[in-house]
Amino acid sequence: MGWLTGLLLYVVIWWVVLFAVLPIGTQPVAEPDAHTGWRGVPAQPRLGIKLMATTLIAGLIWGGCYAVISSPILSFRSGVLALPQD
Repeated sequence: MGWLTGLLLYVVIWWVVLFAVLPIGTQPVAEPDAHTGWRGVPAQPRLGIKLMATTLIAGLIWGGCYAVISSPILSFRSGVLALPQD
């Protein structure tokens, strides 16, 4: 895997993990808006902690993906998935 492919894979994984982590631990505000009843943004979103957790989890997932992609066992040229030679 080239550096650009690895970077793009990390960015995609990071965004997917971010959307999975964002709703964890959020609580709506206690008092809704008087006119609309809308509660809006969570009271304490803790975005810094969620961004750090997202970066750590995405790094671990990316490392697993890198190991699988660069592994010779799961290669179409040699190993278990290789096509039979004529």
